[in-house]
Amino acid sequence: MDFVLSSPPGEQITSAKIVVAGGFGVGKTTFVGAMSEIAPVRTEALMTHASVGVDPLPNASAKISTTVAMDFGRITLADDLVLYVFGTPGQHRFWFMWDDIVHGAIVAVVLVDTGRLADGFASIDYFEARGLPFVVAVNQFDGARHYDIEEVREALALPDDVVIMNCDARSRDSAKEVLIAASEHALTKLAPVPAPLPKRPERVRGAH
Repeated sequence: MDFVLSSPPGEQITSAKIVVAGGFGVGKTTFVGAMSEIAPVRTEALMTHASVGVDPLPNASAKISTTVAMDFGRITLADDLVLYVFGTPGQHRFWFMWDDIVHGAIVAVVLVDTGRLADGFASIDYFEARGLPFVVAVNQFDGARHYDIEEVREALALPDDVVIMNCDARSRDSAKEVLIAASEHALTKLAPVPAPLPKRPERVRGAH
């Protein structure tokens, strides 16, 4: 959903909302923090022993905090285009907030880790069920095995029209490239389809 911000006379600034989703510990908070031109808003809480067995950590993860509501950042892609980026919580017990967070978004970014690709299915299913366009960004974790894009596509059973790209969630430039690709993908999906021209009525022979 686009809306117009106040701007100098003769100029209009369009804003759009993008959601970053994915499995627990895949790098959503890092992604939003890296791309944001403002201090990102984070709703993180320290992980305690109470989360053991509830929020399974990735292997060898040093994660000590978790997002309990959302992350928020902003980036200006052009003089007349501002993106507001919202990161969703990854744990199942916080998914009840997703509908509110996603409301009004024009496109989503699904972050995945090749070591835990199955963790991305829930996000993909969510956006497919709601008809929201999305792109898949493969976060390049240190030491993780790299796969060809088409191998990732096959593993996630995604059609050819879904954009899949590699990224480094720690890099501002890399995150920005993903957001640009997501914005372009949204434009192709949300552009209105021209209505077919009405058929010309057949002329009856002998009619005047």
